[in-house]
Amino acid sequence: MRQTFDVAIVGAGIVGAACALECAQAELKVAIIESSIVGGGATAAAMGHIVAMDDSEAQFSLTRFSQQLWNTLRTELPREVEFELTGTIWVAADEDEMSAVRNKNRYFTSRGVPAEVLDAAALKQAEPNLRPGLVGALLVPEDSVIYPPTAARWLAERAQQCGASLVRGKAIRLRGGSVEIADGTAISSSLVVNATGAWAPELTPGLEIRKRKGHLVITDRYSGFLRHQLVELGYLKSAHSVTSDSCAFNVQPRATGQILIGSSRQYGAEHSAIDHKIVAGMLARACEYMPALGKMAAVRCWTGFRAATPDKLPLIGPSVTDQKIWLATGHEGLGITTSLGTAKLLVDQIVGRRSAIPIEPYLPARGSREHVYA
Repeated sequence: MRQTFDVAIVGAGIVGAACALECAQAELKVAIIESSIVGGGATAAAMGHIVAMDDSEAQFSLTRFSQQLWNTLRTELPREVEFELTGTIWVAADEDEMSAVRNKNRYFTSRGVPAEVLDAAALKQAEPNLRPGLVGALLVPEDSVIYPPTAARWLAERAQQCGASLVRGKAIRLRGGSVEIADGTAISSSLVVNATGAWAPELTPGLEIRKRKGHLVITDRYSGFLRHQLVELGYLKSAHSVTSDSCAFNVQPRATGQILIGSSRQYGAEHSAIDHKIVAGMLARACEYMPALGKMAAVRCWTGFRAATPDKLPLIGPSVTDQKIWLATGHEGLGITTSLGTAKLLVDQIVGRRSAIPIEPYLPARGSREHVYA
């Protein structure tokens, strides 16, 4: 006799795993359907920054809400998740960027996010290996980093401890009430959640999601060289560009003593192969800010695909074509940060409970057909 579930979640990246745990904790009968490894795909390729972002009120609400959920959960996380409260330093290279630092500080502090403006001397003290001549920065101390693949596996394991079932197989078709697997079997479910990231349109045609390729490099171990996550203010321009390839300075200390170096963004790049021109540009940018990085040994380089929507907000809730097919995708570069918040908002809708933040900005029905990439 075929099992029937309340919710079938397709995709066991960090978003899918978080949704599975939240559903299971709400006493829903859950199936997690994954064709490869739990915590693979974009989750395994990600930096793992848990950060409050202020590109829009909706982006801030979700990132801050989810960040607070991570901070609450931190005492339960096993050591291998590598939760580190590193803080983020947004680095200003000139007076125009320093003005942006002050604006960012006012925005964060007015909304209860601790932040501190650093002058050039304080920045040098905080990160001695930055190049001379930088004018200042903004320190956001409650930002953190995790190792995403192990975090996703832990969330999925907890979901299974709460009764969720892990189903191995590639989903090839979603229908209201079932998921068809490549081996010919089907999983029956009252609701199906598409949490497959950049590949979501393959299972839910018509979604306005585009792949945004990124590269990362990780060094050998250089303990103590880097103390905080460092991001240039120009990163925001890079992240917002949707018409050209871009690179920006973004480095992260790992618990191992290694340094993770990013970041790049490409549209229209469908192949996962490493683009050496992009990597060279990314490393050159990093060395402009931290010249000593140029003398370090890199041990690995890889790529991944972010799931980007036109308005840079995720899709969380019922699809516009089938009310039994729900979405938890389109997080672009913030899937690690917003995974826990996404899960809360998704399950709030499923079980009819009041959400901590407004859900309307993330509903798939918001202005669909009106979104364009420009």
